[in-house]
Amino acid sequence: MTYIAKPRLHHPTLTANKVGYTRRDYEGRVSTLCAGCGHDSISAAIIQACWELDIEPHRVAKLSGIGCSSKTPDYFLGASHGFNTVHGRMPSVLTGASLANRDLLYLGVSGDGDSASIGLGQFANAMRRGVNMTYIVENNGVYGLTKGQFSATADRGSKSKKGVINSDSPIDLVGIALQLGATFVARSFSGDKEQLVPLIKGAMAHGGAAFIDVISPCVTFNNHGGSTKSYDYIRQHNEAVSRIDFMSPGSEITTDYAPGEAFDVQQHDGSMLRLRKLHADYNPSDRYAAMSYMQAHAARGEVVTGLLFLDPLANDLHTALNTSTTALNALGMEQLSPGAATLAKINDSLR
Repeated sequence: MTYIAKPRLHHPTLTANKVGYTRRDYEGRVSTLCAGCGHDSISAAIIQACWELDIEPHRVAKLSGIGCSSKTPDYFLGASHGFNTVHGRMPSVLTGASLANRDLLYLGVSGDGDSASIGLGQFANAMRRGVNMTYIVENNGVYGLTKGQFSATADRGSKSKKGVINSDSPIDLVGIALQLGATFVARSFSGDKEQLVPLIKGAMAHGGAAFIDVISPCVTFNNHGGSTKSYDYIRQHNEAVSRIDFMSPGSEITTDYAPGEAFDVQQHDGSMLRLRKLHADYNPSDRYAAMSYMQAHAARGEVVTGLLFLDPLANDLHTALNTSTTALNALGMEQLSPGAATLAKINDSLR
């Protein structure tokens, strides 16, 4: 495979953020995905979100599995730490990295095949354990690298490019994330940058298990009549529960959204998510109501997008395990091997 690096030269008039980086500093290599692939739009949204959050690229660790979606970390945050794991195993590798170094921001990128099939158990346990991460699934309903077979998220009754009808029930990763305890759960559409960018910003500032399922049409195998994950279908059936603003602590609040009822939720780092409700009966702080709302609209053929659930008081795996506030990779031998007397004291306490 040929990789094409982007020129290092930047135009001198490019706007820099508060930490001195331009948007180009958050880019990666030139994408080798099909022209028009929704995954490239997600990469662009991640780049925009990290630039607007003033994140230093070296503070981010990006991990992925196998598949078209898992190639995309090569196309953004080229100066960040990166690790491409084996198929479906991204969550456990990320969990280990997070436990070793809690000082990094962890971004897991996966696909519907990578997370809903071979990696389903890994996905479920990452949500259940509350790993502090932003978990993005680029969901197109097919295996794009192996010629477009249905994935586990393909809707029953949807049609393949070859005309085959899917008879299997779909796995709903959003529903699983809600049921197993994720504290930030959202769904978006790769073609809706205005919604997706603030969702990513909110997830990265969350401080717990944050999951975003992004419907990302495959232009080669699943963007045709009969597909429920095509551009046309999602645009016609999108049921957005809210419009979203993200405000960093102390920053000026600006918005182009139409006036409406606002619902502000403060996150652990002081940042604020402002939801402008489109539906007065929707409550993003009620986990079980979110599940019911989603299922009711799915029965009507509608794809609910937006911030579906948020717990502003989220705890993460480090809190549950009471790990050291100092990253484990920064501890010296005195802390890691305190001696026989300390070990004897611990053993006595367990008798």
